[in-house]
Amino acid sequence: MNEKFLKPYNPSETEGRIYKLWEESGFFNPDNLPAKRYTPVRTDVHPGGLDARRFSIVMPPPNVTGVLHMGHALMLTLEDSMVRFKRMQGFKTLWLPGTDHAAIATQSRVEKDIYKSEKKSRHDLGREEFLKRVEAFAKQSHDTIISQVKTMGASADWSREAFTLDPKRSLAVRTMFKEMYADGLIYRGHRIVNWDPKGQTTISDDEIVYQEEKTVLYYMKYGPFTIATSRPETKFGDKHVCMHPKDERYRDYKDGQKIDLEWINGPITATVIKDEAIDMEFGSGVMTITPWHDRADFEIAERHKLPREQVIDEYGKLLPIAGEFAGMKITEARQKVVRKLHDKGLMVKEEPYTHNLATAERTGGIIEPQIKLQWFIDVNKPIAKRKNKTLKEIMHEAVASENIKILPEHFEKTYFHWIENLRDWCISRQIWYGHRVPVWYKKHGTDTEVYVGIEVPTGDGWKQDPDTLDTWFSSGLWTFSTLGWPEKTKDLELYHPTDVLETGYEILFFWVVRMILMTGYALGEVPFKTVYLHGTVRDGQGRKMSKSLGNGIDPIDIAKKFGTDAGRMALIVGNTPGTDTNISEDKIRGYKNFANKLWNIARFVIENTKGEELLPDFSAYTPADATLRQERHDLLVDVTKDMENYRFYMGAEKLYHYAWHTFADKILEESKGILQGGTAEEQKSRKQFLLHTLDKILKVLHPFIPFVTEEIWQLWKNPSTKEGMLMVAEWPISKSL
Repeated sequence: MNEKFLKPYNPSETEGRIYKLWEESGFFNPDNLPAKRYTPVRTDVHPGGLDARRFSIVMPPPNVTGVLHMGHALMLTLEDSMVRFKRMQGFKTLWLPGTDHAAIATQSRVEKDIYKSEKKSRHDLGREEFLKRVEAFAKQSHDTIISQVKTMGASADWSREAFTLDPKRSLAVRTMFKEMYADGLIYRGHRIVNWDPKGQTTISDDEIVYQEEKTVLYYMKYGPFTIATSRPETKFGDKHVCMHPKDERYRDYKDGQKIDLEWINGPITATVIKDEAIDMEFGSGVMTITPWHDRADFEIAERHKLPREQVIDEYGKLLPIAGEFAGMKITEARQKVVRKLHDKGLMVKEEPYTHNLATAERTGGIIEPQIKLQWFIDVNKPIAKRKNKTLKEIMHEAVASENIKILPEHFEKTYFHWIENLRDWCISRQIWYGHRVPVWYKKHGTDTEVYVGIEVPTGDGWKQDPDTLDTWFSSGLWTFSTLGWPEKTKDLELYHPTDVLETGYEILFFWVVRMILMTGYALGEVPFKTVYLHGTVRDGQGRKMSKSLGNGIDPIDIAKKFGTDAGRMALIVGNTPGTDTNISEDKIRGYKNFANKLWNIARFVIENTKGEELLPDFSAYTPADATLRQERHDLLVDVTKDMENYRFYMGAEKLYHYAWHTFADKILEESKGILQGGTAEEQKSRKQFLLHTLDKILKVLHPFIPFVTEEIWQLWKNPSTKEGMLMVAEWPISKSL
């Protein structure tokens, strides 16, 4: 027996060495897998026409803004378990890794760092110098993150690693933009958007965080009407009063009727508008509209072709229309406006009011809707090359047709509801870091020539659009841009659509739906067949991990303290898809004990079967061992079904209980008597059963706890070639069930 088995298992001395062994084998790359194991036994006919047993996943790219957290650790553990399982089943398995430039988050982080150390803004540095600083930060952060991903045991193909802002992905982004523009899906126009005064950029609806705010609802006289608002400081330009056409209280007022009245800064003439969007139950059922600063008001103004006037600037300050309040920040102006309304006798009453305040996820800034000239994707325009379906229809059909299955299933209802309410996607951002909009302008007197293309236009006088594209535009191409698109590569033909997209449920609408949108448009197919959504990792008390609570758990610290395998097992067991999971050091410590137990199991079996070779076709089992063999077989069949149906939490737990409570506590204890006092036939039977069981347990546990299982395998089997590694051993249940 190898002398290492005489010492306790030490993950800190093992895991780095084992990962290096895997990397040097080349088997993370499916092109290098041993031919005899990875030529098709049965074939899955791929839509691209290639016959192959293949399995592919793209890694959700971590942002280059920091370090990995437990959510990343869960994602990596689940995906690596899937990949190792399929690789052992004989599939050519590709797990394609990468990182995300995360434009707003990364720029915001670097801006804060620069201001803190140099008291300078990006405008002080200039675009070129600032981008150099951001790129240097992103590179350093990338290197840290990739090192941590490897620490987690991720068996990803690093030869195919991608970055959302690298040259190949940039080519894909420019190509996609040009094609969508040519098809009339991308347009530029003045529409109301979510404006972040703090970050000085637009953001998408999905990047808004709503915070409950207790404020005041003000009831004010507006001529013969009473209107209610929580934001009186925005009302200076309100010259239209709206009511529902079926509201009997106001049947005497006609659409288009003019009314002279006294308002905040003096007399105005207001116009009556009848519109069915008005909520008759809110306040008095009458409202004035502020088209420039409210989405619902903007849509009413669009329908009735009403003028729009800006009241608040991009920095959250009131404009000259506010008269004496011009230049004030809205928070400062509110009480002064209220005081003036009281003085003029226009304030009717005030009452407590609770509502959801929209804030920017990345900066914390309070969102101010603004009408801005931006780039949009039209989600309702028929697309000729896609049988005149709209992007919304393509997205709906992908899941309704069951070409994509979402796990857990209840998220499908959420998915459909989101699509039904989807508005045109604003894809431009007023930041410097990211994919710059591939549009150039040239002045010809009073006219402007516009060029949209993949390459920079030739000739003088061209100026590129200063905006960058929403991060989700580039990450929406992730499944196929990483495989070589827009070129028709072998990888794209063989590995797309990918098999699984595994990610957190909180980015279903940020990322998952945009990949379905982009892939359906560009390729006319789905990006993946299954979406597996995991929940949030919380602390042992069920609280969300945060800096303020000081309850965060660093997966790299866990790896150093308990071993990566312990952390992986703690994250998987009991973790059903789509639900949050609690984790604590006590739970992780329990699975460190399991790794030690497995080490001791292996030592016992190897020590007590000296001189006995594992015979693959052995069948001379005693009746008792034959029963144990059948029970073991039934368990492995059951676990394989769990793995193939994405019930990893169940498969891992069943193996844990079998290895510890059945095999170690019962069978090994019973074996001591048989191996010492049994007949020659009983001893032979039991030794073969023990050897076969250890062999199979190591194989089926390998996807979950790869380091300790590979170390035991290497010490026990001492393979002469890399093809003998556990990583590429055959899964013990050969049939797909």
